[in-house]
Amino acid sequence: MKIGVYGGTFDPPHLGHMEAARAAAALLELDKILFVPAAIPPHKALPPEAVPAEDRLAMTALMADGVCLEMGRPGLAKADGLELSRQGKSYTVDTLEELRQRYPDDELWLLMGTDMFLTLQNWRDPERITALAGIAAFARRESDAGEMLKVQGQYLQERFGARVAVVELPQIIDLSSTQVRAMLDADRAQVRDALWCQVYGYILRNGLYGVDADLKHLDDDDLRCASLSMVKAKRIPHIRGCEEEAVRLAEHWGADPHLARRAGILHDCTKYLELDEQLALCEQYHIQLDELERVAVKLLHSKTGAAIARHVFGEPEEVCNAIYWHTTGKADMDLLSKVLYLADYIEPSRADFEGLEELRRLAYTDMDKALLLGCELTIQDMEERGVPVHTNTIQARDFLKGRT
Repeated sequence: MKIGVYGGTFDPPHLGHMEAARAAAALLELDKILFVPAAIPPHKALPPEAVPAEDRLAMTALMADGVCLEMGRPGLAKADGLELSRQGKSYTVDTLEELRQRYPDDELWLLMGTDMFLTLQNWRDPERITALAGIAAFARRESDAGEMLKVQGQYLQERFGARVAVVELPQIIDLSSTQVRAMLDADRAQVRDALWCQVYGYILRNGLYGVDADLKHLDDDDLRCASLSMVKAKRIPHIRGCEEEAVRLAEHWGADPHLARRAGILHDCTKYLELDEQLALCEQYHIQLDELERVAVKLLHSKTGAAIARHVFGEPEEVCNAIYWHTTGKADMDLLSKVLYLADYIEPSRADFEGLEELRRLAYTDMDKALLLGCELTIQDMEERGVPVHTNTIQARDFLKGRT
């Protein structure tokens, strides 16, 4: 297995890091990329406004998840906190020694930018570094530093016996974390083009780098980023698809498209919380649960998601109500709830299943028949899998049978 090791302060991680990782994965045919945030960089001091290590690790994990999504390779990239758990400065040679013990039979490649590559001989124990890992330097395709990289590569090979590769970056993303922090201070809209959406959303939600966002009055773009920062990247296509489908359905049936968009953005924001976390939120927000809901974690994200939409993001009751019922449905749903229930079911990224095409057709021709079919398909699937069906879904089906 080939493993790329990409270190840095990641304060914050940005799209330049993602571009470099994707290029390295393609050129070197990497099986895994480890993003390793430094605790105390040996070559520079962390800025006074540096965020806590756990936040840098969390943001780096979100970025790594984004690399997996964009490359269509689940599990390719991950954040590794091994340097954060060590005392003292984060020397690369120590990190590679630890990784060599962890991966004794695998091929390591140390990924780095041009500036780092040109000074590698001045690092702690460069001979051991080059013995433990190949060295891959990122170079912008249109840069005039090609000759310097070639000379440096030959020098490292001759002096240390290093394996060297130059990774040409197909795009120019002339960006540093320092520049990103300045953008956050000056123009939040501009920084959305510099950060992976989940990283930007994490910064908004946690008020990092002095960002003082009013979470209850976010525009659609910021709300989307904040919501997506709460889920795994693999869920993003579904959430985006549900959002746009909800807008189309709302426009078709006369519901409010803006409220439909907000409901679509937030409907799965607590999808990946564990049962104990879901139950804690239910207790915090005084959500009443029946016996089935207390043990069926898949039934809870609609309820806790509605609470987060109301109490954290300040959404109106129509939006919160639609989110609350989008999983089980209920008898006599209001129009926006019907829109979100159907959008969640038929959005374009949904894997094909028997009845989906008919459901999509009915969603734009006879809403109640579409809802009835959706409830019946849900009940049939759960009964076939031996999973208890919630009474609200059964009541929704029976109510719709009377309507249709």
